Amino acid sequence: MKKIINKLFAGSLLAGMMLVSSCAGDYLDTAPTDSTGATDAVGTTANAMKALNGIAKIMTTQHSYFGGGFAGENNIMIQYESYPSENYNYNYYASGWSPIFNQEFHTRTNSIYDAYAWYYYYTIAGNANTILANIDNAEGTEAERNFVKASALTFRAYAFEKLVHYYCWRWQDSNNGASQGIVLRLDESTGGQGYATLAETYAQIYKDLDEAIMLFEQSGMDRNASQVWMPNINVAHAIYARAALTKQDYTKALTEAKLARQNYPLMSNAEYHAGFCNPTSEWIFGSFGSAQENNWYWSYGTQYACNGYYANAAGAANGAGSIGRELINRIPNNDARKALFLTEDKFPGYNFNDGSAMDLGYGILGMGDDEKKADALWEEAAAYCQKMAVSGLEAPYQAGYMYLGGQLKFYVFDTPGVSYLPFIRSSEMVLVEAEANYFLNDETAARAALVELNATSGRNPEYTCDKSGEALWNEIMDYRELELWGEGFAWSDYKRWNRDIVRHSFAEGGNAHISVAKTIPASGVNKWTWDVPLNETDYNDELNLGGK
Repeated sequence: MKKIINKLFAGSLLAGMMLVSSCAGDYLDTAPTDSTGATDAVGTTANAMKALNGIAKIMTTQHSYFGGGFAGENNIMIQYESYPSENYNYNYYASGWSPIFNQEFHTRTNSIYDAYAWYYYYTIAGNANTILANIDNAEGTEAERNFVKASALTFRAYAFEKLVHYYCWRWQDSNNGASQGIVLRLDESTGGQGYATLAETYAQIYKDLDEAIMLFEQSGMDRNASQVWMPNINVAHAIYARAALTKQDYTKALTEAKLARQNYPLMSNAEYHAGFCNPTSEWIFGSFGSAQENNWYWSYGTQYACNGYYANAAGAANGAGSIGRELINRIPNNDARKALFLTEDKFPGYNFNDGSAMDLGYGILGMGDDEKKADALWEEAAAYCQKMAVSGLEAPYQAGYMYLGGQLKFYVFDTPGVSYLPFIRSSEMVLVEAEANYFLNDETAARAALVELNATSGRNPEYTCDKSGEALWNEIMDYRELELWGEGFAWSDYKRWNRDIVRHSFAEGGNAHISVAKTIPASGVNKWTWDVPLNETDYNDELNLGGK
């Protein structure tokens, strides 16, 4: 039966330009322990461990001050990374969300969309600072104090490193770090404080991570193997690798990436196809996602899992996100990752450019003008989804709406959107090695990293690489986009690469909705930098607003 959909899609930015309007003091009040006092909350190492768990909880909690969808890393992954990227399509909502897709909010300093990442990451840093200010006097063993302190430093470095992505210029635009960095809050104070330079910001991130790594080693402790949401020495090395890569400190990035993935082997294809909702061997850092902490409709999986509430609800036509058509078509058909997307190669015999079996506005399979072809394509797509369904989990796309490039990567294991989410995987570290080696002019090592990721892992046993120069660089970028698709890297990668975002509509050979089918030059949009939010600049009278 031909699937019918109301073409008057409703998707908007909820008043589009909601203002942040709380008192300035409330805005920066990030202390987690007002009810008991910081001294009591970190009075023992056992309590301090609970405080660390509290920071992890912040990363998955709905921050109602900003509205429903602002739920920690969930929001960052979607609104700051996937939506504005080149190869993540969410066509059902593209028209209403086009200002975020098209980077039109970066200078709207009174918008919640500009303010959230600032608030969220300083909340993490503020909580870490409370632990750091009190842990030396906590009752417990020296090893426990060292481990807690190392974990808090790692959380703070994570927050600072992410703030750089959104609120600072690229390193190559910074005059060797002389441009504006962030406000380096290293204690529990919330008063006026000026910007550090970008060089000073990176120096502090490096310092925090050097100390964290030393303390982890001195503690002789590690997190429980199942506690992927807690930092350990591998997490510290991984954040170090990220920071060094973004700073174009490629030698350091290479060293740290290798250390980060020790004891976290690349997962098998079976694990890769198991729904990305439970930790695997290569998850270095991720969210806590048990059903006992259900975040309900603000969980990532509710809207962006192929078997989440939005993809399975009767009558819903949302889909769950689609990969860029041109990118995925460059990947060989035998790649295990390509199997997780509804791509053209899986449905031979159909014309995806004439509107006969698929509509050319949104890319919904089975919505074409030729009912016979449309019905046949829909049946084949539904059969493929059934074939790829993960055993023991709800089947994907039960609502019946499947998009060209639609993903079968992210699942949930409980309703409406319960799952763990990966923040750092060892695959990312292999890709850091590939990129770092390329810019260190060691193309042999860069190719070897790609072979390890793609062939040795089994993702594509037939993969080989003999490319060099620009062709090799394009290969590294393609496989980074494929491997980490939907995990919260895409926009930051393009910013770091100083690469234009080019989205093509169906008529142009892509699969982006016409409202977001455009080119966003790397030189534009405030150098892809979000302005510091108004509530910070109004409250903090020591900020120099003379420029970046």
